[in-house]
Amino acid sequence: MDKNKRMVIKAAAAAFTLVTAGTMSALAHGPERKKVTETVTINVAPEVAWERVKNFADITWHPAVEKSEGDGGNTVDATRVITLKGGGEIHESLYRYVDEDMTYSYRITEVDVAVLPVTNYSSHLTVKATEDGKSLVEWRGAFYRGYPNNDPPEHLNNDAAIAAVTGVYKGGLAHLKATLEGTN
Repeated sequence: MDKNKRMVIKAAAAAFTLVTAGTMSALAHGPERKKVTETVTINVAPEVAWERVKNFADITWHPAVEKSEGDGGNTVDATRVITLKGGGEIHESLYRYVDEDMTYSYRITEVDVAVLPVTNYSSHLTVKATEDGKSLVEWRGAFYRGYPNNDPPEHLNNDAAIAAVTGVYKGGLAHLKATLEGTN
């Protein structure tokens, strides 16, 4: 066999190996990071909405929260422990806070997946002004499902994680809107 044919065969074999390895790794990979974003427009000035949500230690504006206790105020590495109505706790840590931009970011440091079926969760809460002077509150998060391995049980799969986080955000934002607009 001449040199050119050997080079073509080697190149084809290398390409086949790369394609096969890529396909196998795509089939074998674990869970993908999921993202949820929910927003609500509230008929109050942004400063009013921010005043209600800006205290990281106090998330009692959420209807599922029984109590919220924090340590460290609104400084980076501040913590809070949320006790939920009906039981369960969520421990969180603040990693970014910008008062002038009306935004903060935090992550869950400890939660039982029976309470919230997620792992490696981080979130951002932001208040912005709309063109007509109302508040646009955005709550977004990124996370992995509660079961990190392949073949998760239904209550810990991607759909369960997305549904749970979406429910948390929608419920909290709807209650915040009703409270600030005086309809609650």
